[in-house]
Parts: sequence; C-alpha cells; structure tokens
Amino acid sequence: MSNGMWILVSVGLILVVLVVIWNSRRTKRTIDTIERMLDVAMEGDFVESRFDESRLSALETKFTHYLSASAVSAQNVAMEKDKIKTLIADISHQTKTPLANLILHCELLEEGELSEEMRGNVETLHDQTEKLRFLIDSLVKLSRLENGILTLSPRRAPIQPMLQNVFEQFAAKAKDKGLEFEIQSTDAYAQYDPKWTAEALGNIVDNAMKYTKRGGIAITVTNYEMFVRIDVADSGVGIAEGEQAKIFTRFYRSETVRDQEGVGIGLYFARQIVTGEGGYIKLTSAEGQGSMFSVFLPK
Repeated sequence: MSNGMWILVSVGLILVVLVVIWNSRRTKRTIDTIERMLDVAMEGDFVESRFDESRLSALETKFTHYLSASAVSAQNVAMEKDKIKTLIADISHQTKTPLANLILHCELLEEGELSEEMRGNVETLHDQTEKLRFLIDSLVKLSRLENGILTLSPRRAPIQPMLQNVFEQFAAKAKDKGLEFEIQSTDAYAQYDPKWTAEALGNIVDNAMKYTKRGGIAITVTNYEMFVRIDVADSGVGIAEGEQAKIFTRFYRSETVRDQEGVGIGLYFARQIVTGEGGYIKLTSAEGQGSMFSVFLPK
C-alpha cells in the first residue's frame, strides 16, 4: 500500500475516533442536563429557561416543556387544595355556633313543662341535631384526610393505652345497653398514630354497640412478626356475605338496619385512617352470628 493510502486511512481513523468522542461528550452533556432538570423538578423549583437549540437537543427541549407543564399542574393542584382547605374551615366555623345554639335550646326546652307530645318532638329535634353535628364533624375530618390537610403521624407506641382509651369511652354505653364489654391486656407495640387510630377503633366499637342487642363486645390482640392484629368481636346481627364488600363504602347502610341510628360513614373513615398508616381491616361475619373486625397495624 502506498504512503498516500496509509495517510488517508490514518486520517479516516482519526476522524472516526474524533466523531465518537464528540458524540459521547454530547450525549453525556444531554444526560447531565436532563438529570439536573429532574433534580430541580423533584425539589419543586423547576422553571423553564430559554435554551439555544444549537446547544440542547430536541429531546432536552421537549423534556423541558414537559417538566414546565408538570410544574404548572402541581401549582394548580396546590391552589385547589388551598381552596378546599378554606372551604372546609368555613363550613366547620359557620355551622359550629348554630348547631351549638340548637342543642342548647333543645336542652332548655326539655327542662320546662311540656306535654307528652311536645316533649317527644323536642327529644326528636335534639337527637336529629346531634346527628347533624356528628355528620358535619365526620365530613370535615374525612375531607381533611382525603385532601391531605389532615396528616397521620404514625410512631412506634404501645397498644394498651389506646385500647384503654377506647374502653373508657364506651364502657358506660355498653352498661346502659346491658352488654358485656371487655378488652385484653397486651404488651404489643405497633407503628401508628395513637389519636386517629383510637378514633378508627372507636368507630368500629361504636358500630358493634349499635347492632348488638345481647351478649357483648370483646377486643383481643394478636402479636405477629410484621403486624399487630386487633380484633373487635361482637354477638350482634351479623352482616350478610353479599353486603360485606359494601359496608366500608361511604354512606352505605344495609336495608336490615335502616331503623338504627347512624349515617354510614364510621367504617369508611376507619378504613381510610388504618390504610393511611400502612395497615388494613378485615371482616369476618355471618348473618345472625355476629361480626369480627380485624385491624392490622404494621410493627
């Protein structure tokens, strides 16, 4: 091969190496730029800048537009949450005083001289007002939880103080209904929010109290390696198999218990709380044979 051919081959190889190096560096710059965009976007501070097409590839430009649109969407979601938060606060504030006044005047009327018919009407009005207050309070709490305004704060804590809290809350009601109510002592710990988990468990116990006419309610605890299981067992009316998948939905009430007090939101709220803590609720029941709600809390 002549010297001229060797020179041409050598120049060609050098050009190929230079092109490979240039493309490698250009690809690295593009990847580095996209990585920086992602880092800024994850921090929530992404702002679109003007880019020179000669410096950034079409992929970078499209990615920039996508992240800008995502940032705008996130801002819109945040604004909507602020509006919902304000609306919920307004509802809670504006209804609190009228409901308190209604309950106060009902109590004053009940203390006065009333005919049997009028007393019955006032007691009905009092009961319905209390029901309305409970419903509004529950809806406000639920809306706060679903919209991220109310946040759960799980921490490692003993189970027994929460169970004792629930027992003290419902012991008098059980006694008035002639029901047995007992809790098992335990030294188990779990990762949960004591305040809101107590409310969730209280909703389950309250539900059991409503639909149990004789016998009683027992709360027992089983300690597993990954979870703590809290069972709330009752000797009530039980739940038909066809309805068991529906009772955790919002405002669901079985036709068989329409005459009982309640609005159908307690179990839904309980599941939202427990699920938000990384746990779950399981139901075991048969119509006419009582029910057992099992709350699994992560350890």
